[in-house]
Amino acid sequence: MQQQELEELMAQSAKDAVETSQDTFGVSLDYSAQSIALIDDLLLAFIDRYKDQALEDTAVFTLCNIYGAYIGEVVRGLIGGQWRYDVSEPAAPYVVLDVGEYSYAFAGICYERLVNDSQVSVKAYCDQALANNTQ
Repeated sequence: MQQQELEELMAQSAKDAVETSQDTFGVSLDYSAQSIALIDDLLLAFIDRYKDQALEDTAVFTLCNIYGAYIGEVVRGLIGGQWRYDVSEPAAPYVVLDVGEYSYAFAGICYERLVNDSQVSVKAYCDQALANNTQ
């Protein structure tokens, strides 16, 4: 995947997160650092509303990727960075945001909260990413 294609895909996915949040829950995401706190609640709201359907593979993939893209686009706007399509594991490629010496798997942290541990905080992960790159 070419870099420009990846950047367009992530920008469109972030836009999908904004539209989904508004259409499904009436929540406005405005690309601010403060809006990232809403993602923690939105992910759990999908489980509350759609129960087991929210945890089907396709739904999990979509939710994690659109919200991961949204978080990444917010972070890029605040501190820069570049999306990277990582194919080091060909059977399970993934996208990370590289900022300086760090790489952030925002879709992965969304997955952790949605599927494995509702106590995992997307906001805390993002706050750490911002702190790592603004010191």
